[in-house]
Amino acid sequence: MNKEVENEMEDELRPEYNFAQMASGVRGKYVERYRTKTNLVLLAPDVA
Repeated sequence: MNKEVENEMEDELRPEYNFAQMASGVRGKYVERYRTKTNLVLLAPDVA
């Protein structure tokens, strides 16, 4: 049973990733969607 627990806890991440090889990634892909659905609330100085 201890071996099962140890296997579940193993880290599958690599020590380093080469992001140059990831051609499908697009920077800023969801920025417009984020900007339209974000609410900004400014607090009065006495409330903050």
